[in-house]
Amino acid sequence: MASSPPYPPYPGAAPGGTPRHPHWWQRPAVRYGAMVTLLALSGLVILALVREQTGTRGFLVGLGLAVLPVPLLLAAFRWLGRVEPGPWRNLLFAFAWGACAAALIAIVANSFATRWIATATADPAGADTLGATVIAPVVEETAKAAAVLLLFLFRRRDFHGILGGVVAAGFTATGFAFTENVLYLGNAFGTDQLTGGSGIASVTAATFFVRIVMSPFAHPLFTVLTGIGFGAAALAADRQRVRRVLLPLAGLLLAMGMHALWNGSATLGQFGFIAVYGAFMVPAFGLLTWLVVWTRQRELRTVRMELPAYAVAGWLRPAEPFALGSMRARRLARKFAREHGGRPAARAVAQYEAYATSLAFLRHRGRAGKAGADFVTRERELLLELWRRRAAARPALEHAARLTAPPVPYGAGWAYGPVPARWPAQGQPPYPAYGENPYRR
Repeated sequence: MASSPPYPPYPGAAPGGTPRHPHWWQRPAVRYGAMVTLLALSGLVILALVREQTGTRGFLVGLGLAVLPVPLLLAAFRWLGRVEPGPWRNLLFAFAWGACAAALIAIVANSFATRWIATATADPAGADTLGATVIAPVVEETAKAAAVLLLFLFRRRDFHGILGGVVAAGFTATGFAFTENVLYLGNAFGTDQLTGGSGIASVTAATFFVRIVMSPFAHPLFTVLTGIGFGAAALAADRQRVRRVLLPLAGLLLAMGMHALWNGSATLGQFGFIAVYGAFMVPAFGLLTWLVVWTRQRELRTVRMELPAYAVAGWLRPAEPFALGSMRARRLARKFAREHGGRPAARAVAQYEAYATSLAFLRHRGRAGKAGADFVTRERELLLELWRRRAAARPALEHAARLTAPPVPYGAGWAYGPVPARWPAQGQPPYPAYGENPYRR
């Protein structure tokens, strides 16, 4: 039987155990610095391009109007991800990528492709139509999907399932839509300045109504399909490589198709836009909203099903699994900790909730035969993180459980599968029994 070491090896350790210094390009500081520099340069370039097209006054007007739906959209996606909230740095990266890098790629690529088609066909009107219905959906959805792909590849520990993909895609698309709305609203204001339009009949008011009031969810709706594909791929086992490739591609193709239909609605006649909006976009928005909310509830059920095994083994208090499986109980626990221990205690409880949720998802993947080779090491890491925060979290969760959860017998703990090792005596920190992954098939 293969056994795992009691401590994970140093990330740069050589096979013989001697620490090996990573190359300079492998250091986290270099990677973070390169990414921040890339996004900052993209932001400066996109700022200059948008300001050049709209003018200073148009830019300021567009900026002020385009920012209005952003907090609501981000709050909605953050709420969806509250079951297992990802680090803010991932979400900030996704939003910045959408607003800066993806928007820059889209503006440059769309303009180049449209001009090339117009030159090749000598038909500027046809080139604009083709650019809007074919080129733009492919370029824009691919540029936005790049952010989700990067998080999927380099932040897998924070990317556990469908909701993780939805939240990452939503933040990326919200950033992209924000920059695009600044451009459209700024250009509309410039048109009104030239034609003397004002009030409800102005181009700015019409653009605001269509893009901000009627369809602020359009870009997030498209890209969420890509996020669902990546989230489904994250749930697949490591050996299912074809599935892990095809699912994101399928989501991306669906996003492109929906985007193309939306952009092409203007070419379907006088009422084409209204027909597509009412018969397709609104039902699709409702269906996807139901899907992600249902997925959220399913993840909470997973927490309630998987964590009792750790309570049977003594890793958690008996009331904790059900408190951790209720969003209301979680809020009450954080509130209790904040009232009795201040913000540090509330932060510790929030982290405890997140680590416990990750532990439940890890065990669920293991029971399904989808756990990776690092199952035991990752389980131990999560349990140690819970141990470090137990002083603040346990009283708060027990208080929340008393207010929300009915008494539940725990005599059937073995029904939850292999029970982890128990805590050692004398209050020592928990160390799981190492050995072959009991879930590996």
